Amino acid sequence: MRTVLQRVTQASVTIDGHIHSAIGSGLLILLGIEDADQEEDIDWLCKKISQLRVFNDEQGVMNRSVQDIDGELLVVSQFTLHASTKKGNRPSYIRAAKPDFAIPMYETFVKRLEAISGLSVKTGVFGADMKVQLLNDGPVTILMDSKNKE
Repeated sequence: MRTVLQRVTQASVTIDGHIHSAIGSGLLILLGIEDADQEEDIDWLCKKISQLRVFNDEQGVMNRSVQDIDGELLVVSQFTLHASTKKGNRPSYIRAAKPDFAIPMYETFVKRLEAISGLSVKTGVFGADMKVQLLNDGPVTILMDSKNKE
């Protein structure tokens, strides 16, 4: 399971010209799921994301978590995070999970993140053509892969 976390002052998902979800200060989480992912991957990532200290304290040091600032969370599915670009010029998405596996994992991730963080989690729509808009704060962008825990 791979994520791209972006600390934002605002972010939104627009589908068919209408805003589906929007957040203020918090984290935009792009989530890629592969067939090898398990519940342990979800647990590890949700705990890590909830406690990751990427927000500034009073001294301007990144020492506060999204929980500490009572921030907002927006999770958007993104199968392209598992793109392989080793051969040719067209990315291969063979490692990205198919919807029958990915959708339940995505829904479980959202519910678990909400439970662990204690914060409301907004989402995109799995498989939809989404326009994601964000104002990256910092910029702070962090890549996390549950297969690289150590």
